[in-house]
Amino acid sequence: MSNPFHADNGPQPPKTLTAPLEIYANLRLLQQHHDPLVIAFEGRSQRFQSYLIELNRERSYLAFDELIPNDGERYLANGESFRVEGYHEGIRITWECRGPVQKGELDGHPCYWTRLPSEVIYHQRRNAYRAPLKQTQLVDIELAGDKLVKPLEGQMLDISATGCKVRIAGDQSKQLQPGQIYERLTVQLPFGTLTCQVELRHLQYEDKLDLSFAGLRFHRIGGMEQRQVERFVHQLQREVRRDDL
Repeated sequence: MSNPFHADNGPQPPKTLTAPLEIYANLRLLQQHHDPLVIAFEGRSQRFQSYLIELNRERSYLAFDELIPNDGERYLANGESFRVEGYHEGIRITWECRGPVQKGELDGHPCYWTRLPSEVIYHQRRNAYRAPLKQTQLVDIELAGDKLVKPLEGQMLDISATGCKVRIAGDQSKQLQPGQIYERLTVQLPFGTLTCQVELRHLQYEDKLDLSFAGLRFHRIGGMEQRQVERFVHQLQREVRRDDL
């Protein structure tokens, strides 16, 4: 039986995929798992979020959902080039979109059609075990920074040496922006308080639960804070091992 604590899932060098079947298979992962995408237009600092909602291998087309925030759609209308970045289970999948984008509909909902990319960068980046927290042991967090009017409170769902996933009540898509650095994530760990900067990697709102789920990556974390994180991850690993015995 494989051991999730072994380091065989460490980082690999980026690969450039050019085979159409290989490209389709990896984009299909992003679509099937509803993984959020970060869209960055060439020469612009603002980041936008979208989803891959359709793939047509035979006609070599794909469809993006509407952009969040929606003012990015005028850049699409202008024909501006952009980069797409998505993550699936620690794998970074990114590509350039320089061709025309056409506004259309899919199942009655607005979308944007463009060609499947001819080249995709595939990068297995995760080199740290991601430790889930049980519902009975969720720790409280507070996210604050210059870009927020007031701090947001929530709970941590999992953590690794490089980042964590948190949930926050309500729809936070208007307040939080993927790619943005937030100066203060405060986490109430069992053995003390952790405070560090984080980068928002992705954000997803589940309307049925009225909860926002955010993927955060630790940013310029100090040595002492890194040791706090690793201590907590190791503690959770030991608990998982003990439960599996």
